[in-house]
Amino acid sequence: MAYTTPRSASLPALAQRARRTRTFRRLAIATLLAALAAELPAFETSDPFATRSLTPPRPALTGTTLPCQPLPAEASHGVLEVVDLALCRNPSTREAWSYVRVQAAQVGIAQSDFLPTLDGQLSASRVRIDSQTARQRNASLTLSWLLYDFGARSANLEIARQVLSAASSTLDATVQSVFLNAVQAYYNTQAARAAVNAARESENASRESLSAAEVRYRVGTGTPADRLQAQTAWSQATLTRIRAEGVLRNAFGRLANVMGLDANQRLLLDDIPSATPDASFVGDVAALIDEARARRPELRAAEAELRAAEAGVDYARATGLPTLSLSTGPQWADLGSASANGNSIGLTVNLPIFSGFNTTYRVRAAAAQTEVQSARRDNVRQQVALDVWEAYQSLSTATQTIRTTADLLASAEHSERVALGRYKAGVGNILDVLNAQSALANARLQRIQAMLDWHVSRATLARAIGALDSTLLLSISTQKARNP
Repeated sequence: MAYTTPRSASLPALAQRARRTRTFRRLAIATLLAALAAELPAFETSDPFATRSLTPPRPALTGTTLPCQPLPAEASHGVLEVVDLALCRNPSTREAWSYVRVQAAQVGIAQSDFLPTLDGQLSASRVRIDSQTARQRNASLTLSWLLYDFGARSANLEIARQVLSAASSTLDATVQSVFLNAVQAYYNTQAARAAVNAARESENASRESLSAAEVRYRVGTGTPADRLQAQTAWSQATLTRIRAEGVLRNAFGRLANVMGLDANQRLLLDDIPSATPDASFVGDVAALIDEARARRPELRAAEAELRAAEAGVDYARATGLPTLSLSTGPQWADLGSASANGNSIGLTVNLPIFSGFNTTYRVRAAAAQTEVQSARRDNVRQQVALDVWEAYQSLSTATQTIRTTADLLASAEHSERVALGRYKAGVGNILDVLNAQSALANARLQRIQAMLDWHVSRATLARAIGALDSTLLLSISTQKARNP
């Protein structure tokens, strides 16, 4: 009895100690999980690899006092405000910018492969055999680290960086495309406004001719045929004005769409600035092509995609080579009546022996993709040269056309005044008047089209060179301020 009594007294103490140990471990694990859960939002917003610094700023037009700010409803929009709102609100620029952010995050994912991973595991189970019930609890914390992989992670990181570079260049190309589309839509709308004004002037002139024919008919010096011909010309001028107003409404809708607004958004525009040809883009075409190949974002994107494809060959080769990994961590087990804990550490060498020629064909596919990207890059180089050539010739033609249409318009206006004056004086005929008015209407439209072509061709050449930015619009605003 002297032996059994102390032994029986020690069993409850041991059981109580075991319960305290299990309770302490449960509290420690629960505290760890709660701490991890509390830190998850911070992990989501953190940027340990500083990938946000790799993302260009949101597209906006530089040089404006309040970028991306819509104007009041009663304010008129100039080309500067139109382009600014288009860059900020057009879905195409937002999509391209968001894609750059996606690729920047992919760079962070590729960088994370160089760091170890820490995983925790908890499990609890209850097993019933016959009338006996046993509970099991297990916990482990494992650190895994890929130590060496023959350059697979480095190649994957290079791919991510080059794809990010291509996405950034694509964003620049998208910005310039939206920029040019906004400029074209703005001047198309201005041309449509000018066409409506020209159609109204022609309608008024036709109305005046009809009045003159009616006066001559009443006094007996005119014929019914003259009056009918003048009536027909006036009706035709009215129809032309109605159609021009419809074209203007559609032009306003397209302009609002480019600006990221609803097509029914009411817009007021500044008066169209006069086209004053300058020599800012005059130069050797070959030099302009060389400059374009150095600046065009599409070519930079194609070159980045080629470098990404070349890195893809290295990655495909490295995936078929051995890897060396480290794993370590503590483990806990609670079997109800007994508990155990321990630690483990080990090195793992993965030796790919045969993958069914998977690696071979991955390398071949990556090498072929490199040739594809090389051909695409060369195609872009050729297209850049063609774009510059065509834009340069269009601007040269538009510059000459502006000077010629100015003379044409002046001559047509003089001819129309002379023909109408002769008819009112009774020494001319109605056909001369109608022909002169028709020629004047055509001269006005050609003058409008020439001014539109010059403004658009100037922007198109800047886009072809890769130099389309706020400087072009600020120069237009300066000219407008000097010549109100």
